[in-house]
Amino acid sequence: MAKIKFGTSGWRAIIADEFTFANVRIVAQAIADYVKSKNRRNPSVIVGGDTRFLSEKFSEAATEVLCANGVKTYLCNRDTPTPVISFEIIRRKLDGGINFTASHNPFQYQGLKFSPASGGPATPEITRAIEIAAESPRLKVKTVDLKQAASAKLLETVDPSRAYLKYVRSLVDGDAIKKSKVKTAVDILHGTARGYLDVLLEEYGAASAVMGLERDVLFGATGSPEPSKDNLKKLVETMKAQKLNLGLAADGDADRFGIIDEDGTFMTPNAVIALLLWHLVKTRGYKGLVVRSVMTTHLIDRVAAHLGVEVVEKPVGFKYIGEVMVKENSAYPSKKGDFIIGGEESGGLTIRGHVPEKDGILACLLALEAVAVNRRPLKDTLAEIMSAAGAVYSDRLNFHLELRQMDSLRARLAKSPPKEIGGLTIKKTVTLDGYKFIFDDNSWMGVRLSGTEPVVRLYIEADKESKLRKLADIGEDFIKAQ
Repeated sequence: MAKIKFGTSGWRAIIADEFTFANVRIVAQAIADYVKSKNRRNPSVIVGGDTRFLSEKFSEAATEVLCANGVKTYLCNRDTPTPVISFEIIRRKLDGGINFTASHNPFQYQGLKFSPASGGPATPEITRAIEIAAESPRLKVKTVDLKQAASAKLLETVDPSRAYLKYVRSLVDGDAIKKSKVKTAVDILHGTARGYLDVLLEEYGAASAVMGLERDVLFGATGSPEPSKDNLKKLVETMKAQKLNLGLAADGDADRFGIIDEDGTFMTPNAVIALLLWHLVKTRGYKGLVVRSVMTTHLIDRVAAHLGVEVVEKPVGFKYIGEVMVKENSAYPSKKGDFIIGGEESGGLTIRGHVPEKDGILACLLALEAVAVNRRPLKDTLAEIMSAAGAVYSDRLNFHLELRQMDSLRARLAKSPPKEIGGLTIKKTVTLDGYKFIFDDNSWMGVRLSGTEPVVRLYIEADKESKLRKLADIGEDFIKAQ
């Protein structure tokens, strides 16, 4: 058996290489044991999958194992977004949920996300316990025929869409969207947002163009359901051809978002989170906390300071944002507490009253609401924000290194973190997750080394674009130095 390793968003591997039915059953058995350790009397979970190759069959294989272990299983009857799995865990008061998805990865990948009873992503402590159980020679995989499981009332097939759609409507100002007559183009990217995002946009009279609805396990010309600038060129072309106001997209399991402004500009997740913080405080009067990951823009901090709200910084991984949300009593079904919004630069966010998991469907709808209420493009609101709070420009770059270079950089950082880089004096080093060097002028550079591949991610931010480009050069030299 290949070593099962959970990353920041579950276990992912190449189909038929490490991601096999045998390994799925092993992981499902480990999850069954974990769930039963938390609830021995009436353990229950929900199982779903995205639009990838064999998602339904992997879902069924896991369900056979769960039911054989006496775990009541709700099996989704259609491809399902990760935030919907999260919502159902909380709504049904389940002990956890499994979604078969590799999120925005290329088509040859498959994955498994496990969410505990909180509805948020599993913490490292939980995933490590599952890894250890999966590797144990004492693990015995049990299976049962699904018809037998259904007869024993251990299996129930469900449609999770209706309750989620009803609830999300309560989080968005649909009337304002209808009255504004804002027109959008949406690219589902052949993922699980179909039947969710397109349905709500049509209901609000905002869906002028919908693409990528059909299932395609190869994910079209791009090969991956990632709502990135490069993958949304067709969306931009459609917007310009039809003179639409906004472009929206979600990734394969609909937990991440992509937003295109009226002129075809790709709005970075950093900018969108800052925009929505501004919108929620200014329009809805929210007060309290905004939570961001350590490598997410400090524009959020400037906006928060201007608006009189507090910022909490957490390690990379939405699980940490979700934990704060639950602690503040702001997660569904509560719409109270001090949590306003939480987000990370990779394209995930949630707000008060919703699930402690990132939701690309809700993010798209909130961006649409902001355009509708303010009656102007997002870029215009962003310009207002920067005028009031101060301009900030940010970027993220990936560097593929040889293993010896990775080892050298890792050793360098661990032994003696620098006091200056490229002539810039470091006033503070944050080691919450990776290394974040904050310079005297409050510009900063973040360095994170991947634990699964020879890739270094460089995060940079400055108050001028010219400074940003300089930081990019300095950062590359620092990473590649021997």
